[in-house]
Amino acid sequence: MKELIKYIAQSLVDNPDSVEVSEVLGEQTSVIELRVAKEDLGKVIGKQGRTAKAMRTILSAASTKLRKRAVLEIIE
Repeated sequence: MKELIKYIAQSLVDNPDSVEVSEVLGEQTSVIELRVAKEDLGKVIGKQGRTAKAMRTILSAASTKLRKRAVLEIIE
């Protein structure tokens, strides 16, 4: 899951070296925290949050297969 989000984010931004992804594991839910450079934040979020929503949808579909719940948080 972590690698999936990292790959998508690095494909979107101008500065792929600044992408950091960390995962906080729980029993039923894992929280994936995404950090990007400040100038790339708009590219990851997208117009009206469409890109972020799409990333969350992909993450949800992948986590359903693993029978866990995953939440994506984009951190400034």
